[in-house]
Amino acid sequence: MTRRAALLFAALSLAWGVPYLLIKIAGAELAPSTLVLVRTALAALVLAPLALARPDVRRSLPALARRWKALAAYTGFEIVGPWLFLARAEHDLPSSTTAVVISAVPVVGVLLALATRRAEHLGALGWAGLALGTAGVVTLVGFDLHPGQAGAVAELAVVVVGYAVGPAVLARHLADLPGPAVVLASLVLAALVYVPVVALGPGLPPAVPSGAVLVSVAVLAVVCTAGAFLLLFALVGEIGPVRATAIVYVNPVVAVVAGAVVLGERVTATTLAGFVLVLAGSYLATRPPARRPGPVAPALTVEA
Repeated sequence: MTRRAALLFAALSLAWGVPYLLIKIAGAELAPSTLVLVRTALAALVLAPLALARPDVRRSLPALARRWKALAAYTGFEIVGPWLFLARAEHDLPSSTTAVVISAVPVVGVLLALATRRAEHLGALGWAGLALGTAGVVTLVGFDLHPGQAGAVAELAVVVVGYAVGPAVLARHLADLPGPAVVLASLVLAALVYVPVVALGPGLPPAVPSGAVLVSVAVLAVVCTAGAFLLLFALVGEIGPVRATAIVYVNPVVAVVAGAVVLGERVTATTLAGFVLVLAGSYLATRPPARRPGPVAPALTVEA
């Protein structure tokens, strides 16, 4: 890995590892739907001039408009549903626990591929990975959480499934279009969806939020959303999509450390055990079969 690739990888690990912490801070004063609206709208405003400056993005807009159904599906599974339920779940769950559960997305993605018969034969290591990933989630839910958090766990289940389905929709229907075009369109569409939701629901905050919340929202939108996707495109261009999938094994580490250091969240032995099991399971379950070393479709859009 070149120095540039290493720097991109480290930057993206931070950008996709700290959103759980930022969502936790912002959620103390903002309703989940309001947080999603501000995040998507601000990220779209930042990304728009950068994306539209590219000729390939501008040329792809008519094709993207013709595939509005696929774009709507991707946006719904990847942003509209997951970002709302993630913010709701973090009202009741530590940010570190949330990040570890979300890291099971690759395992769920493999299960969905198997269910739709779009996956190759897993082999012994693949099945072992599914078992380990499942055991990790069970460990977290069964031993690290209490019954009162069952609703938050169910919300995280919606997030995990959405994050697993979103990349599949992207790979099947939108993969030939420039990534910045798809991301920008999905952010704009998500913001438009949440305008009436917020207007008819919680509305905007009656008072200006605290400085900590404002900074958290700004960093979440500008750095962890718009900036992170730009880093992702650069990283994929540098090392390719398959090697870039390793980012999903580093994000939870950043999230757990950030939650412990900034918020003082307690990291128990159960959390660590579940963390190790989930990441080991994700690695084994998504590992390319040795007998067929061709490229695999990476779930690169997994982020908080």
